[in-house]
Amino acid sequence: MNIAVLGTGSVGQTLAVKLHSLDHSVFMGTRNVEKSLAKTGKDSWGNEEVGTWIKSHPEISLVTFKKAVQSGNDLIVFAMNGGAAMDCLGSVGEDLLGGKVMIDITNPLDFSNGFPPSLTVCNTDSLAEQIQRKYPSLRVVKSLNTMSHLVMVDPGKISGDHSVFMSGNDHTAKSLVASVLASFGWKEHCIIDLGDISTARGTEMVLPLWLRLYGKINDPYFNFHINSAQAK
Repeated sequence: MNIAVLGTGSVGQTLAVKLHSLDHSVFMGTRNVEKSLAKTGKDSWGNEEVGTWIKSHPEISLVTFKKAVQSGNDLIVFAMNGGAAMDCLGSVGEDLLGGKVMIDITNPLDFSNGFPPSLTVCNTDSLAEQIQRKYPSLRVVKSLNTMSHLVMVDPGKISGDHSVFMSGNDHTAKSLVASVLASFGWKEHCIIDLGDISTARGTEMVLPLWLRLYGKINDPYFNFHINSAQAK
């Protein structure tokens, strides 16, 4: 497939490398290519910024958001900070987004008051729903947002079964996303379809718990496991 990965941080980088390793053509989207190429230091987590990273990954095309979606027309992976979602997708435009499948792995986190962050939307709404309402013809599937990026693309890093969730209104889109998850190594019985896009409220509200667990154990290699015969 031709896949657009929107976001140049460590999450987007990890997903881009994994997708390319599975023989997909990957187009990484950024707001300004020149400014991104000039970022050659380390981010707040100590990871390489994209200007350095892209030099060692010439197989990944670094282009604008719009060009990424034009080129990666089989699937979009939204891997940015949740607060940038509407601005980013707005720069692409409804005409290009229409009919596309988008895996939304972001969360509406607000770090303005430090760590741990709060949620900018919760309880009666979710970021995934806001995106779906804004772009009704975009087929949004919320998934992979309840774990670290290291586990997203390699569930085998954690021993035993553990769960990944999906939320979305379009069954065909969710089937495509499930096939991508399976290619990452997720077992079929560990992929739990929660239902329509409103169920993303639950998975987005898991993040405050995930962050506190990470702060406690100081290890990104953990995840949640739903042990139920009825979970599938």
